[in-house]
Amino acid sequence: MRPRGLPLPLVVLLGCWASVSAQTEATPAVTTEGLNSTEAALATFGTSPSTRPPRTPRAPGPSSGPRPTPVTDVAALCVCDLSPAQCDVNCCCDPDCSSVDFSVFSACSVPVVTGDSQFCSQKAVIYSLNFTANPPQRVFELVDQINPSIFCIHITNYKPALSFINPEVPDENNFDTLMKTSDGFTLNAESYISFTTKLDIPTAAKYEYGVPLQTSDSFLRFPSSLTSSLCTDNNPAAFLVNQAVKCTRKINLEQCEEIEALSMAFYSSPEILRVPDSRKKVPITVQSIVIQSLNKTLTRREDTDVLQPTLVNAGHFSLCVNVVLEVKYSLTYTDAGEVTKADLSFLLGTVSSVVVPLQQKFEIHFLQENTQPVPLSGNPGYVVGLPLAAGFQPHKGSGIIQTTNRYGQLTILHSTTEQDCLALEGVRTPVLFGYTMQSGCKLRLTGALPCQLVAQKVKSLLWGQGFPDYVAPFGNSQAQDMLDWVPIHFITQSFNRKHFVLQDSCQLPGALVIEVKWTKYGSLLNPQAKIVNVTANLISSSFPEANSGNERTILISTAVTFVDVSAPAEAGFRAPPAINARLPFNFFFPFV
Repeated sequence: MRPRGLPLPLVVLLGCWASVSAQTEATPAVTTEGLNSTEAALATFGTSPSTRPPRTPRAPGPSSGPRPTPVTDVAALCVCDLSPAQCDVNCCCDPDCSSVDFSVFSACSVPVVTGDSQFCSQKAVIYSLNFTANPPQRVFELVDQINPSIFCIHITNYKPALSFINPEVPDENNFDTLMKTSDGFTLNAESYISFTTKLDIPTAAKYEYGVPLQTSDSFLRFPSSLTSSLCTDNNPAAFLVNQAVKCTRKINLEQCEEIEALSMAFYSSPEILRVPDSRKKVPITVQSIVIQSLNKTLTRREDTDVLQPTLVNAGHFSLCVNVVLEVKYSLTYTDAGEVTKADLSFLLGTVSSVVVPLQQKFEIHFLQENTQPVPLSGNPGYVVGLPLAAGFQPHKGSGIIQTTNRYGQLTILHSTTEQDCLALEGVRTPVLFGYTMQSGCKLRLTGALPCQLVAQKVKSLLWGQGFPDYVAPFGNSQAQDMLDWVPIHFITQSFNRKHFVLQDSCQLPGALVIEVKWTKYGSLLNPQAKIVNVTANLISSSFPEANSGNERTILISTAVTFVDVSAPAEAGFRAPPAINARLPFNFFFPFV
């Protein structure tokens, strides 16, 4: 007899719950040791005509036994590790990540790693970050996880059970009773983990890349053009996103004093929150105000007081002075993602009815605190007049090493009025992109000096100290991207001054010729200069021994040439589409 008032499917479910509860309490914790093989099976839920209460545990059946260890070691499982030998962002289980990488993590993208979720009990690894430690550390915890579902794999030793049994679906008649009796399913307190409660992941109190900058009322507004050229004031400024935009604004000159976007206070009055959802605020400080007149002359004001747009009547036409034309934000931040300083520069002008609609320009730049900006020779292509970036590779497989002096990475001889090579030894002239250069000096030798000693001295004058082996293809090439750098090809040429010279005569270097080949890379509208080949040619000549007491003068010269090897641009057209259509054989039936 079943309990009165309870339908038969509910009795079956309650019996299953009692069985799972009893077996959970009697089963030891799962270890992480793997097995060679396992057989996927399903726990057999038996029915019993017993009428005992649902909370009374049922004794384990004959099929109960020691639970086999899982095949998958969850401690070594990492589903977010997508890049080999490289740390993935916010992947706390990635073995390639270090404490330096954890300092820029916001949270763990995969906080819980489990094996097969169909098991009633399994091992789980919980990952979290401890931001209070210095440096931040990863917290690793291995726990036993209980599946609260009544339809789970309890024992994996029943081979015929390859699929779940179709359970009885609770309906509206037994749903309330099912909810009241659900607390009869007990769990082991030591291995308990809740599926409904979210993990306590510490929220990182810092700005992240692309997050809008918050202010005391909403967010820092950065006007820009979205769907058209008109300015949209509700565009937020994003953290670490440098922008420079231009947009137009339709204004009524008679109402220029009432338009907020034309006033300095609209951009300088907000206070930026130091970190998101913080009470600490960073005021925006006006650093400079430049006034532009109608004839485009610029005048910088000594004070930084906030000026308001003012409508002035000048005879038969009206003018609006102190109108914002350009706005430049300069925000300073720390490596912890905090905004510490906000500077603002204005360009104000006078607007007449002739220049309506008005064009405005907005810029925002981010500077890291206690760091010096690294100057580049172009971004990405080289800029004419800037030095070439060069360096050397200490050993195979390593990155490029560069000197801190960007004007001393690739140099040639420095010419002086005295033309004495030994007068300014060590002073070099940097090789500037696009500049064909030539320099030289004279080396006076007295007495009968050995040719080998003179040749060694001349080579040191031509090459300088630490002549590089590689040249950067672009002005912003990174030193770690070694495969992108262009190797310098060294060539040695020699010729004889006389028709007959002994074969073992000494060869004295006399000139160093550097040839740089570059091409135009990218779009035709904005081509970028890219270096594709560099050749260093050392030219030597025979220098016969002279008699003792004679003074000799050796001319030494260096030259740099830039050759444009860009292929002429050719207009490209797509091939016309080929129509390959076949009609059915009875298309013209019954006419044909």
